Amino acid sequence: MPNFRTGPVRWAASALVCVTPLVASGCADATAQAAPRADVPVVLATITIIADMAQVVGGPDVRVESITGPGVEIHGYEPSPDDLRRASEADLLLANGLGLEAWLEALVAPLDLPTVDLTDGIDALEVHGGHPAHDGSAPLNPHAWMSPVEGQRYVSAIAAALTALDPGHADGYARRAAAYSAEIGGVGAAMEKHLATLPADRRVLVTCEGAFSYLARDVGLEEAFLWPVNAERQGTPRQVGAVVRRVERSAVPAVFCESTVSATAQRQVAREAGARFGGTLYVDSLSQPDGPVPTYLDLLRYDAEIIVSGLTGSAL
Repeated sequence: MPNFRTGPVRWAASALVCVTPLVASGCADATAQAAPRADVPVVLATITIIADMAQVVGGPDVRVESITGPGVEIHGYEPSPDDLRRASEADLLLANGLGLEAWLEALVAPLDLPTVDLTDGIDALEVHGGHPAHDGSAPLNPHAWMSPVEGQRYVSAIAAALTALDPGHADGYARRAAAYSAEIGGVGAAMEKHLATLPADRRVLVTCEGAFSYLARDVGLEEAFLWPVNAERQGTPRQVGAVVRRVERSAVPAVFCESTVSATAQRQVAREAGARFGGTLYVDSLSQPDGPVPTYLDLLRYDAEIIVSGLTGSAL
């Protein structure tokens, strides 16, 4: 049973326009869906990734909107009056939790809106400095969706939340969640298989933001990064120097950066360490529908391909 924060369910009888077209079209390959009907519950998600997940699981039985749009940097987001309006008309809010949406409480505090944190109950990792920490002294890393293992837990939590909201369509939610979860798990299994060829001393994933702790843990990589969260968005000489030394020590062939920040500092790392810039990764947001990662599954597959290609030289 999902952990609803507060409030009764309100059902919306009129059709609402999704904040982005992608949440209406994003779906798992094996779970093609019809367009949502007009007389269904409205589910509001904090980020496009969660919105896409919810629409896949919900299918035609829910209408999903995302507070933030494609390409938006989530950490420093400031809600608008229109966000408040849409939240007041929603029946359920799906949030990531783990401190990702520091701005959310101010948005929903005046409202009687049931809210579910999808990361409740996961084995959360900490982030500290340039490396993950596990001693209780650092903030929790919110980017659990980057792990296909944890992504399947998101799907399960979404299905439970939708079932609690709308038990009459429980079978459909369960069926779509199962098919979707299997596809997500397949991405992780393929990535782990290909990365298994890396020597133990070169199993390092170097990124701008420390957003890959969960993924690195699950596929057996060590994580190194320039800054813990993208609120910094710049690499200091000390940060750059530390990552350069780490890349040199393990002869890491490629380094990466996220789409929502400048890759200037990471390109400097590549030059100074004799590595190459392996490509842009997507983390906090999906792209527009005609972009490279219009759905969550696309994001996982795209990032997996970039990482595997950069570190092993082979295609996923």
